Amino acid sequence: MTDSGLNFSGKAFLPDPIRWNNREVLILDQTLLPDKEKFLSSKDYRDVCEWIRSLRIRGAPAIGIAAACAAALAAFEFKSQDKIDRRLDSALNEIQETRPTAVNLRNVLARLRKLSLAGNVGEIFLEESEKILNEEIEACKKIGQLGLELVPGKATILTHCHTGGLATGGYGTALGVIRAAHEAGKDVFVLADETRPLLQGARLTAYELQKLGIKFKLIVDSASGIAMKKFKVDLVVVGADRIATNGDTANKVGTYNLSVLCKENKIPFYVAAPSSTFDLNMKSGQDIPIEERSADEVTGFHGVRSAPENISVYSPAFDVTPAENITAFVTEKGIIGRPIEKNIANVIKQF
Repeated sequence: MTDSGLNFSGKAFLPDPIRWNNREVLILDQTLLPDKEKFLSSKDYRDVCEWIRSLRIRGAPAIGIAAACAAALAAFEFKSQDKIDRRLDSALNEIQETRPTAVNLRNVLARLRKLSLAGNVGEIFLEESEKILNEEIEACKKIGQLGLELVPGKATILTHCHTGGLATGGYGTALGVIRAAHEAGKDVFVLADETRPLLQGARLTAYELQKLGIKFKLIVDSASGIAMKKFKVDLVVVGADRIATNGDTANKVGTYNLSVLCKENKIPFYVAAPSSTFDLNMKSGQDIPIEERSADEVTGFHGVRSAPENISVYSPAFDVTPAENITAFVTEKGIIGRPIEKNIANVIKQF
């Protein structure tokens, strides 16, 4: 099997976040960026599970791709033929539980379970993982092109967390809109939230924006309000980890705060996400499970403690932005505006 992954065009030289090589999965360790570009490799699905849990690979679409790769590795290990047997079923359940909020992971595994499994299941899953990767790349490019119409010729855009090619398997969602606008010749200036506690904005969004040659400033999360006024922000665009039927959206913690600031300052607030991020079985954001992370992620960084020992910590990885705060969704199937719930039902089809 030949290597697969991203092929970035133009002047951007961004490494592939995930690819296959002879039944071995390779992923770019995002916890080491921006200082080191190091790939991890394994033929063991358990390693991929750990990479997902430890955020070595992250971003809802990328997690879905990684889950498909892990499923293929499990099927190869158990030499599964013609069916999902007991051991493979247990492995798929283990993969599914790695992170609870991002729905792409669950959607991908549901898709694999529905395949016709006449033959070597590992090969079938591997082929499907390639399809999923390519679909996500194309979806992101389409999101970027459709999102162009929302970006003025000269625009200041604020974004949160990291939604670029490394998080999506290719091109990016919210960052894909920004990238497409830049590639189309629009004068784009980006304000990137640092995104506490793990600094995905400072480490990853800044890394991609710099490589892409897009003008930007890094700001601390708590400066978003004053930055909106000082830099006259034209729009905010963010990604998503799960979108309910009514449009309520789970994304990196701090997203809800931004939506409130946008409402107060009359700034459009857009969510860019592929159709694989919608969960039509979830009626509202109240039903979305919110992952809580280790206290260590808040009390220190990279092993260096910054808070007193033995303190109580609340560390949600995500929050939920109500649909009423969202101007529109940008998906590969079209822009979904108001009435949001009705238009989601008309535009999005589940796997």
